[in-house]
Amino acid sequence: MPSRSDAMPDAAVATDVPARLDRLRWGRFHTLVVLALGITWILDGLEVTLTGAIAGALKASPVLRLTDAQVGLAASGYLVGAVGGALLFGWLTDRLGRKRLFNVTLGLYLVATALTALSPNLAVFVLLRALTGAGIGGEYAAINSAIQELIPARYRGHTDLVINGSFWLGAALGALGSMLLLDPRVLPTELGWRCAFGIGAVLGLGILWLRRYLPESPRWLMLHGRVDEAARIVGDIERRHGATAPASPLPLLHLRPRALRWGDVTRTLLRDYPGRTAVTLVLMAAQAFFYNAIFFTYALVLGRFYGVPNERIGLYILPFAAGNFLGPLLLGRLFDSLGRRPMIALTYALSGALLALIAWLFERGLLDAATQTLAWSVVFFFASAAASSAYLTASESFPLELRALAIALFYAVGTALGGVAGPWLFGTLIGSGERSAIAWGYLGGALLMLLAAGVAWRWSVRAERMPLESVAPPLSRRDG
Repeated sequence: MPSRSDAMPDAAVATDVPARLDRLRWGRFHTLVVLALGITWILDGLEVTLTGAIAGALKASPVLRLTDAQVGLAASGYLVGAVGGALLFGWLTDRLGRKRLFNVTLGLYLVATALTALSPNLAVFVLLRALTGAGIGGEYAAINSAIQELIPARYRGHTDLVINGSFWLGAALGALGSMLLLDPRVLPTELGWRCAFGIGAVLGLGILWLRRYLPESPRWLMLHGRVDEAARIVGDIERRHGATAPASPLPLLHLRPRALRWGDVTRTLLRDYPGRTAVTLVLMAAQAFFYNAIFFTYALVLGRFYGVPNERIGLYILPFAAGNFLGPLLLGRLFDSLGRRPMIALTYALSGALLALIAWLFERGLLDAATQTLAWSVVFFFASAAASSAYLTASESFPLELRALAIALFYAVGTALGGVAGPWLFGTLIGSGERSAIAWGYLGGALLMLLAAGVAWRWSVRAERMPLESVAPPLSRRDG
């Protein structure tokens, strides 16, 4: 079906590309998008889980000999790299395109994680973890923007939450891999933790091949004046779906394409959408501290307080990962039906309240390894949906021209505020051996989530089932 696009005398263009994308029902193309791009969260889950699961092996390594605090430092290094990668590649993604950058960032991840296996000392290990994080951080910006722009509006919320929740499929894969590779009956411990980092590299190679079949985002193309190319890509997607011509003409979007400037970014975030900026920042920072502080040190808690051996850590991560994946999967549709505002507030509030309860139970010594794992699984059933909704909010609340950069900025600032210090702080608290100190740390995370719930209830954006161009009009939009 040909696109209705034409050049206007004032160099503007009119296109129905967004309306054509949003009218489609789910098809094989959308499944390909999810499989080829959603792998980012699986890789991140794999990396985070491996760092936690092999903590004991890193401490026992005759080469590295890491302390609890140094394990936390390596985790923080990964997050610092992710922040830098998100900012750099987020800017480039808006300038150079989604497709080009999501191949570059995956390539960086592959090289860095493979080289991590060869680390001869702490400094090299932390550096390579930072570069691995840079690849994943860049992926977040490129991938979130591409997914948002390719998935029809009525599926956008649920799809985004499930993809973000797939982090925990990677966590489960990392747990299973660590159980096998850290078993001294299978491999020597020093060789096992090094081989564990090859899992992500092998998985990523297959995804690089799969991404060859994905096109550039038609929405990005139209914003850069390449309307005919965008229309051809949409036409190809429609043919794959067997879509018929609409009964009546679709709404046109009138644009005057222009380059994005830094002044546009600051003006949009601070003058045009200050409320959305504040809400997104609070949501991102709260979930970053909540997740990174607790999960990066999960294996240390199991080992120090419950005596779980290194080779069995993965067994306890599996139910934890299941709860985290099932949360977005089962609750995701409610974000499209009941709406963003009530569901974001509810999931953040339940996460905070349940974490406060667990902090009290932990401090009193009322939990063992099994009940602690069960309790975490219940808490993170809701917390996983909450964290995913923070990324959803960042990716759909701002104009298309700066979508990837906005995702990167909020991910970077939120992670810097709430996540980078968390693993090191909790690693230090766990190293003290004092339950009360750790419980106070948990309580701090709980209060942050409750604060975020209140902010979301009062000010979050109602974006359910709405086209991206209606949630936040493009900066280059012109009235027709």
